[in-house]
Amino acid sequence: MQDESSISVFGAIFGGLGWLIQNIAQAFYNFGYAVSHPSLWLDWSDKQAIMRFVYYGGSTEFFFVVFTAFLLLTAVGIWRHSVLWGSVRVLEGFANTVGRFFAWAGLLMVIQQIMIVFMQRVFARPDMSIGLGIPMQFDISWFAEELKLYNALVVCLCASYTFVQGGHVRVDLIYSNISFRAKKVVDMFGALFFMMPMAVITWMYGWYFMWRHLIVPKPSASDTLDRLLMKSRALRWNVETIGFSPNGFSAYFLFKVLLCAFCAMVFLQAIAVFYRSLMEYIEGEEAANKYLDKDSLGEGEEAYEGAH
Repeated sequence: MQDESSISVFGAIFGGLGWLIQNIAQAFYNFGYAVSHPSLWLDWSDKQAIMRFVYYGGSTEFFFVVFTAFLLLTAVGIWRHSVLWGSVRVLEGFANTVGRFFAWAGLLMVIQQIMIVFMQRVFARPDMSIGLGIPMQFDISWFAEELKLYNALVVCLCASYTFVQGGHVRVDLIYSNISFRAKKVVDMFGALFFMMPMAVITWMYGWYFMWRHLIVPKPSASDTLDRLLMKSRALRWNVETIGFSPNGFSAYFLFKVLLCAFCAMVFLQAIAVFYRSLMEYIEGEEAANKYLDKDSLGEGEEAYEGAH
């Protein structure tokens, strides 16, 4: 019985490895085919192209294309360290650029809230117009509920930027008392086994959740490609416009889009964290914070930086 169980365990392991290698090899073909036939999934005048885009966006095939690209870039980067440092600079620069831009949504949120208070309490208006030429005019409750969108922009699109800046809260039990290279191992483990899986799992649910509020018939994560292509015959756009109140904010589908954007940015930031930690582990303490573009409050304010 023990020999049979051992054989079954080894069989499962080899079967899993075979499945992994097969999907990695297939990723090259899938990527090449997608690049050479863009009209099959980017020509959205064709309903079947939309359904292919929906299917592959949350598919195993797409995951293994990304995973294989990560493996190849890592292998090349271990051979030439400049590749990994370049990847870190690009990914962190992307996170900083997006985060610094959308952080202004916080200011817009404050200004709009002040305008809402003045329109309601001072001018006693039930609606508000914003814009030049053809103004955007909605009920006050629409603009009041829209404030949630500004908050979502900051949360979803500034999370990676905050990570680069070291602004997230770290629950430190042993981290501060271990060596520099041990810290880098912890960071690499966290990026690979916490950040990446969280981003992938949330993406898998969020991708179809988003599309179910954009088109009908509603796609499902359990649908095969053939079934989605059959559904495409009746496909039409049905963008979500239902609010929480009759005259409230009517673009809640944007929150679903932001959820997917959040997952993509966290996954890219996980790659940046892994590569930075790997290079700092290899090169030692002299490489700590190399090429790190951190915001500064100005000369004389160093004591307050990182305290938020």
